Amino acid sequence: MEAYLRHLNVWGPQVTLQIDDPTPSPLLDGFFDVHIKATMGPRSGEITYLVSGDGRKIVQANVFDINWNPFREDLAKLKTDGAPGFGTPGATVVIVMFSDFECSYCKQQAEVLRKNLLKDYPKQVRVYFKDYPLQAIHPWAKDAAIAARCIYREKTENFWDVHDFYFEKQSEITPENLKAKTLEFAKSKGWDADGLTSCVDNKETAGAVEKSTAEGAALGINATPTMFVNGRRITSMTDWPTLKAMIDNELEYQKTAKNAGEDCGCDLSLPVAPGTPAKPTPTLTPTPKK
Repeated sequence: MEAYLRHLNVWGPQVTLQIDDPTPSPLLDGFFDVHIKATMGPRSGEITYLVSGDGRKIVQANVFDINWNPFREDLAKLKTDGAPGFGTPGATVVIVMFSDFECSYCKQQAEVLRKNLLKDYPKQVRVYFKDYPLQAIHPWAKDAAIAARCIYREKTENFWDVHDFYFEKQSEITPENLKAKTLEFAKSKGWDADGLTSCVDNKETAGAVEKSTAEGAALGINATPTMFVNGRRITSMTDWPTLKAMIDNELEYQKTAKNAGEDCGCDLSLPVAPGTPAKPTPTLTPTPKK
């Protein structure tokens, strides 16, 4: 199979292939899923092929079961516990945004969401922010994420103030002045600067940032911003008219499908403020609709 796929895709010896063992396909009877990871230098990509039981037929296609949400594999990997959010808990549409404070396109996407979302959808949409700092090209992004998480841990609603601040001042921030600018902003808001300093210096929230980054990597994210609208993956900056059309489509579809969003009747753990007892609530894992 490796020889055939190398010939088919013109993959020379510079491409390293990792081919997983076949597993029975849950979507196509008599076929097996074979996951392949192709790597060449810093670049990599993953492909799933469907292989017939006798090994003679190979299919590369998206196979959908109409009893399930078409984005259920990604929905199952999206975790919103402990993530900063705005909009209405229990909303029909959930947007999960993987972002980087030093990314210019993330800044544009954040401005689109912050300017328009609550104005047009005061109750129907919930947005969650997930850290995905691209350290290789953005030297202060992870430290900003750690500081923002410190502020979020102290008081959840303050996160969105520092979120907007970092994007607004993006062009002025450097690795050298990030801490000073963050503390200056915190003092201007009357926040606990000493507690923030201790949290930042000791990187007390680095684990939360790294957990979010690992979740993004498990989803195969390789660029920011990457958004998921009820599981639908969007990998480029999206203007408001386009995003609004997607939200409207999802709101209409969920009237009957009810297989995504926080009111889908599935199991979903919503983030709660530190110290707040968690309450049982619905998941992003949909139940099959007949």
